[in-house]
Amino acid sequence: MAVKRLMRVALRALSYTDIGEKESERLHRTVIRIRGLHLGKLPYQTWDHVVSYENHDIPVRIFAPGENRPDSLLIFFHGSGWVAGTIDGYNRICANMANMTGSTVVSVDYRLAPEYHFPAAPEDCYRVVREIFLHTELLKVPAEKITVAGDSAGGNLAAAVSLMARDRGEFLPERQILIYPSTYSDHTTKSPYASVRDNGSKYLLTSKSICDYMKLYQASDEDLQNPYFAPLASKDFSRQPKTLIITAEYDPLRDEAEDYGQRLKEAGNEVEVRRIPGALHGFFSLPPVFRQVRECYRLIDDFLNREGEGKAL
Repeated sequence: MAVKRLMRVALRALSYTDIGEKESERLHRTVIRIRGLHLGKLPYQTWDHVVSYENHDIPVRIFAPGENRPDSLLIFFHGSGWVAGTIDGYNRICANMANMTGSTVVSVDYRLAPEYHFPAAPEDCYRVVREIFLHTELLKVPAEKITVAGDSAGGNLAAAVSLMARDRGEFLPERQILIYPSTYSDHTTKSPYASVRDNGSKYLLTSKSICDYMKLYQASDEDLQNPYFAPLASKDFSRQPKTLIITAEYDPLRDEAEDYGQRLKEAGNEVEVRRIPGALHGFFSLPPVFRQVRECYRLIDDFLNREGEGKAL
């Protein structure tokens, strides 16, 4: 299945500010129309809060759908390569998530590279999740209804937080949702994953850009073998949350994300891995008018409401 041109244009519109200067007038009009789909009013409420940790505050934004108080909570870590992205930039995505899932969503504004190298980001994310788990009365959601989630670099952070939680023994999320996560440390031609070579130069996210992001994020070469930096480096995949991994067909990160799901499954965890046909990396940031985005939310909703054993595909 070919990549839909409209998806490619939409993702470029969301990724680049100078597209109007480089594309044709017709393409520019398409960009404006796609951006307009991200506007409009949704029924949700927001609150800003901070979680204090050591010598700094970690901002969070809480999204509640409609007027009813949900009994489930998604703690979400945004993507953009550990070096970009903010809770402001993810407002619409988190609002859509709250309304499409019927869950309260907590968006975490973790520290970014290169000003703050690894492990600043996963430590910030861990501290927010820890605060919520150890004080469930704050948002009035039981611990078993709390899910950690993220897209791309945020998916990497969600996986890292689950590994940290198991290792530190203070809490353990019931579920995690990893949307096209980065899980491996090598995205050069030496990578064992074919998707890095097949999808690493023809689409918006390139293998070179992934390497560049990781160079900015890492503090030393030793980080490459740290499972909180690259979850596939873990020597122990046991005792992890029920897991949903969603990948995109034309994504250089596709195979490593799916391999992570397989490793979790082999270690006895409940895992579901779903590949979205015709999708590019970053598609989750598009509005739900796109079929691939609606399918992604359907999978998330089914996963959040399902009981029993998952499966790897």
